[in-house]
Amino acid sequence: MAGPDPGLRGMELLPMALLATIMTKLDVPSICSVASTCKTFKACASHILSFLPNFHLLDIAPSVDLLIPMLPPNPYLRSLKVDCTRLDDSAIDSLLRPSLQELYLHNCADFSGRLLSEVGARCKALKYLYLSSVADKRGRSIHVSDLEDLLCGCPELETLTLMFDVSIFLRHNFARVWALASAKLSSLEIGYISSVMVTELLSPTVGPHQSPNQSRVLILPSIRKLCLSVDYITDTMVSTISKNLNSLTHLDLRDAPIIEPTITFDLTNSGLQQINPHRKLKYLSLVRSQEFVPTCFKRVNDLGILLMADRCSSMESICLGGFCRVTDTGFKTILHSCSKLYKFRVSHGTQLTDLVFHDISATSLSLTHVSLRWCNLLTNHSVMRLASNKDLSILDLRDCRNLGDESLRAISVIPKLKTLLLDGSDISEMGLSYLKQRVISSLISLSLRGCKKLTDKCISLLFDGSPKLVLEELDLSNLPNLSDASVLSLVKSRVPITELRMRQCPLIGDTSVMALASMQVHEDWCRGSTLRLLDLYNCGRITQLAFRWLKKPYFPRLRWLGVTGSVNRDTVDALARSRPFLHVACRGEELGTDQWDISDESYMHDDEEVDELEQWLLEGDNETDDEEMQEAVNDG
Repeated sequence: MAGPDPGLRGMELLPMALLATIMTKLDVPSICSVASTCKTFKACASHILSFLPNFHLLDIAPSVDLLIPMLPPNPYLRSLKVDCTRLDDSAIDSLLRPSLQELYLHNCADFSGRLLSEVGARCKALKYLYLSSVADKRGRSIHVSDLEDLLCGCPELETLTLMFDVSIFLRHNFARVWALASAKLSSLEIGYISSVMVTELLSPTVGPHQSPNQSRVLILPSIRKLCLSVDYITDTMVSTISKNLNSLTHLDLRDAPIIEPTITFDLTNSGLQQINPHRKLKYLSLVRSQEFVPTCFKRVNDLGILLMADRCSSMESICLGGFCRVTDTGFKTILHSCSKLYKFRVSHGTQLTDLVFHDISATSLSLTHVSLRWCNLLTNHSVMRLASNKDLSILDLRDCRNLGDESLRAISVIPKLKTLLLDGSDISEMGLSYLKQRVISSLISLSLRGCKKLTDKCISLLFDGSPKLVLEELDLSNLPNLSDASVLSLVKSRVPITELRMRQCPLIGDTSVMALASMQVHEDWCRGSTLRLLDLYNCGRITQLAFRWLKKPYFPRLRWLGVTGSVNRDTVDALARSRPFLHVACRGEELGTDQWDISDESYMHDDEEVDELEQWLLEGDNETDDEEMQEAVNDG
């Protein structure tokens, strides 16, 4: 084993106060990584955790035993963000502090409603609160009194995000308790609520002992941002929101009907006309998901869009999903009426054609974000017109199946493009070669999922001989002609990828895993150091051999792994136990953060031969799980 780094030895000799000052500039995972290198740094790390203002640990899901030493008494703690997948009510004392102003608790399925009640009792200075999946686990209960304690106990609350089903609360009491919410509350996001509850919440009835002439208490008077996922987006709900929330600048509504809506429980031209009566809206999103049934907003047509557009001239972002009766006339009206628009997103625009963008260059628009998903009538001509927006940074053309190589030729001249999603398009290697001229050097995310014409050659065309790349996310899923040779080319190119998806690729096998495990982006970095997500679900040639390369010390930064559980269930389970902070998915679910997550900025850790964060957290653990996995592989 090599001797200690002389530079590191010199750092140990620095005064503790100076070391502490330096370490406070790091995030929590980096502090833990440094702490694993020597006793001096470990002592210093333990000390600064007692006065650190921010504690953000979303990369892993610690147990309560690991969390307690990392969260000592700290009167200076202002912001706390934790993945609570492995925590329950027993962690409440460690998590909730009176000094907190920001609290973000993700995956709280094993907590009961007591969590809400205790937040209200202990965190009086709280301004920002995010809670997801509270009491989702069977046997955990949550009551409206818990919500009442929360709202009553946090008078400074400005942003509230409740990412769970609140329809379990009794409707009458639910509306009543919101009158107790902070007058400063300006942003509200709810994971699921019925449209009827929304209407009753914002227009409570007169109480039995209250005169009809008595002024009604205003509910949520300061709300500027409202994001709701509901059962049905209805005229009544939209009208109630528009009339009662006078300061609204951001409205995001999404529904997912389980049956075809009747006219009473649907959005029509009349409801659309009620939007933005105070002309303050800057952001509007109305999306109907087809998660349960293939439905859309069948009672809205061009007339509804025309009526809405009269009030939307100051809009900066518009997202419309599932407006199947709206034609080019309606969509074109939006582009020509909203001169400040910079984000334009349409999904399931079944009647949207190239004519919408025919004269877009004649407008004053400077679009930076365009998403046209499942708009199957679009052709290369639309992309050629859109490419006139030189400030485009995000272009989502997923499932636009008529787009081909000429689209990529047009895209190749967009200088600031960072995200390009081309799932299911009709492109070939010839088209991808256009991207290499300019765009590939600026891209951070590229998705080629389901582009059936692509072969191994696409990787070398994109990356061989390219200048320094910044690409972090690459999706090569569902490419039937992609083989291990393409992964070998990718590894050779040393692209600094952090997320690689290759699910449903029948020719991808063990060789790809071995190559990725040995990948070095930089000469002085450890093998496979950049990969944080690897999706190999249903790759046809993955065997038990690949699992030897998925255990430590390979892939030291890996946090998400998708595999096929049927390869060898014992091997998969042993891998999950040997790497407790690795999310192993084997049922085909999509990996990574969900739509409600607020992701922290990515941070590149110092390279070591093992994951220092895990080493610090698990210091002293034996190698039982690694040995168990080895036995499972051998048995396989």
